[in-house]
Amino acid sequence: MKVLHVISQTPDFTGSGKYVLEMIDQSKRRGNENFLIAGAPTDYSLPAHVLAPEHCRFIWFGKDLAFPVVGMSDVMPYSSTVCSHLKPEQIDQYKDTFRREIKQAVEQFSPDIIHTNHLWMASAVTREAAPDIPIVTTCHGTCLRQHQLCSDLGRSLIDPLSKIDRVIALFQDQKEEIQTLLGLNASKVDVISGGFNQNNFYFEKKETSPQTVQILYAGKLNVSKGVPWLLKSLGKIRNEWFHLHLVGGGSGPELQSCMELAESLGDKVTVHGILSHEKLGDLMRASHLFVMPSFFEGMPLVLLEAMSCGCRIITTDLPGCKQLFHHFDSTMVRLVELPELMTIDKPHPEDELRLEDLLSSLLMQVIKEVLEGSEPDLEYIRSITSSYTWEKIFAKIENVYQKAMT
Repeated sequence: MKVLHVISQTPDFTGSGKYVLEMIDQSKRRGNENFLIAGAPTDYSLPAHVLAPEHCRFIWFGKDLAFPVVGMSDVMPYSSTVCSHLKPEQIDQYKDTFRREIKQAVEQFSPDIIHTNHLWMASAVTREAAPDIPIVTTCHGTCLRQHQLCSDLGRSLIDPLSKIDRVIALFQDQKEEIQTLLGLNASKVDVISGGFNQNNFYFEKKETSPQTVQILYAGKLNVSKGVPWLLKSLGKIRNEWFHLHLVGGGSGPELQSCMELAESLGDKVTVHGILSHEKLGDLMRASHLFVMPSFFEGMPLVLLEAMSCGCRIITTDLPGCKQLFHHFDSTMVRLVELPELMTIDKPHPEDELRLEDLLSSLLMQVIKEVLEGSEPDLEYIRSITSSYTWEKIFAKIENVYQKAMT
């Protein structure tokens, strides 16, 4: 099978970019031939082992397009353009450039199937540029947020997006939102989560009854991910028995705010920046607790990665998180109940203090358990993670390819 992969921004080691790299790797392992179209900043370089140069076409932001990468979130860990700030002529330039590159790739590669990412501009243009080739699109969640933030642009994309052959949702609630948005029959939307890489994320026995509990956050350093909430909550814990590791990047005032809050905790915080899969796996195996206090998520694969390394989990009760953990009962996971939010990814100001107290209380509870010698529940870890290896996930996705082609 010949698979053309399309992603509107850099295929990197986080989020949907990581998903695309795993799709290509698993597709190669299954004997498929692969081709990649991706948007990227001019300083980007695809790792040599992923694909040969003749099997890639890049759309260079800052060269082919005279503006930075258009982020699927409004705050990205690199220089980016906020989608809602795009001018009409920039949108036209974006669509025209992707359309041209997709047509040329189809002519050069003759794919059997096209796998795009995000129910947004690049996927809509792909449908228009390749009307006779089966297309499967994975919704990562951020595209649904953009349909709310950029409603006029979103409405202009509904027609081509609704003609995509099959859509992959990451969890059931997301499937229902996609059906409503695009008017799709339920049979055209498959629910398949992402996965985790067993070679980088695996369990090793941790120190029992440590002197200091190692807490880890990995993701974007911004408000919608709840990083200021986490830092303020830790500031209310008056002991020296924890150390926080912040992994990830950000930009602008939100990053600056996170850094100032981190500095207020002094030597209790280490800021690592963006880490490779290998280094992140090492840090997870050295950590006791992983905290993801997000106000908006799709299916957060980082929770699977952290749990597979033996970390306890504190996260919010977003649909993707509840799908991962609600079938089983264990002290390995605590879900923070979120109130009704003011926007899609921001709480009401009057709720913030109560949320800080709630998270602070949960943090102290788990810290106490670790200090008293409570060990990870290996049976629970296996029960959660065994279904989410990339090999098993891609086997399901390849089945969706077959359905789209028939």
